[in-house]
Amino acid sequence: MALSGLEIYKLLPKTNCRKCGYSTCLAFAMALAKKQVALDKCEFVSDDVKAVLQEASLAPMRLVKLGIGDNAFEVGGETVLFRHEEKFHHPAGIGCIIDDSLPPVELKKKVVAVNSFCFERVGQAISVNLIGIRQCAGADTFIAAVKSVAASTQLPLALISKDAKALKGALEVCAKQKPVLYGADENNADELIALAKSYNVALVVSASGLEAIEALAQKASSAGVSDVIIEPRPVPGTNTVEQYTFIRRLVLKKKKRTLGYPILSVIDNKDPFVEAIEAGAAIAKYASLVLVKTAEPWHILSLLTLRQNIYTDPQKPLQVEPKAYSVGQVDEKSPVMVTTNFSLSYYTVLGEVEASKVPSYIVSVDTEGMSVLTAWAAEKFTPEKIAESLEKFDVKNKVAHGQVIIPGYVSVMSGDLEEKSGWKVIVGPKEASGLPSFLKKLS
Repeated sequence: MALSGLEIYKLLPKTNCRKCGYSTCLAFAMALAKKQVALDKCEFVSDDVKAVLQEASLAPMRLVKLGIGDNAFEVGGETVLFRHEEKFHHPAGIGCIIDDSLPPVELKKKVVAVNSFCFERVGQAISVNLIGIRQCAGADTFIAAVKSVAASTQLPLALISKDAKALKGALEVCAKQKPVLYGADENNADELIALAKSYNVALVVSASGLEAIEALAQKASSAGVSDVIIEPRPVPGTNTVEQYTFIRRLVLKKKKRTLGYPILSVIDNKDPFVEAIEAGAAIAKYASLVLVKTAEPWHILSLLTLRQNIYTDPQKPLQVEPKAYSVGQVDEKSPVMVTTNFSLSYYTVLGEVEASKVPSYIVSVDTEGMSVLTAWAAEKFTPEKIAESLEKFDVKNKVAHGQVIIPGYVSVMSGDLEEKSGWKVIVGPKEASGLPSFLKKLS
């Protein structure tokens, strides 16, 4: 559990020797609490105190790294129950399950489809993180499927089987890609723990009830498996969201480190709409890994969008770089419009300008990521800021007409902007959806 500055100060020698670089032990303690300095800067801290402070500094939830290279990602390591308390640090991994019973041609087609699930939204690339290969046939078929998938993707793999022999054979062909073994339960725990330790890969342990899942996780960890993921199965009278929430509360509020592992949720429902709802609930509360059976683009995109929204820092809005953007084959007659550098505002305007097929310039004004009305109210989207941006981005040398279009919601600033900038101001539509017809009439 993280200690406050005053709690750390009580453990320090209180000599105020200044050898640590701080004027007092209290100042040093406050810096330690904020992780601005290392404990070894103090020469007089006893070993017992070091042990206490090091234990307190450990995150209540383990951080697990999956995969290798550019496609590696981390899950777990969260420090808050609610996003507004700080932020969520490690986005939930989303993966698609492929059954080994598919014909080889269909298997490769599905892998190609999953590889293509990479989209762009508000300037960010969002994509799936892993592929799960599930054993439905014999060990040889499973191993062959794993070999085929491993050769066709750079994404991390999840090996889904209860058969230790099949998993060992699969590991022999893909161990270098650091797959996830799923999963160990009360019947095969010893064999799978030994495999995970031997090949140094992450292991998923599955059980019903908190005591059972805690015991399995501790067994794997004590045996030397460094990366453990838990799959808590609901017991009668509870549901998945309730179970996950209870675990997160125990870990973060009660500091129960024996349950402090990333959570895996496997969603396999015949109805794709129900599956999307269940997967979305798991991402929101509080799965670190979500595997789904469906591989429909609309399904995956909805989950990726939800994840992006949840794991965006609420204290730091998504922003684009403030500058003059050209859309289409612009020339000196192309209209110029201004908006803020809030990603959602910019990309909404961009989409409508592209739909109009009128080549245009969009000037993104630095409003610290605020939307138009919010920035205007906060005096971040002002005539002075807009005039400064037009000058800074040398827009006057890009066009010959000297006209600038402002959002209709801030029409009140038009006179002042003309005076400050020397540009003729045209008041545009209030909503971006009105831009296509507005631009066509303007041209």
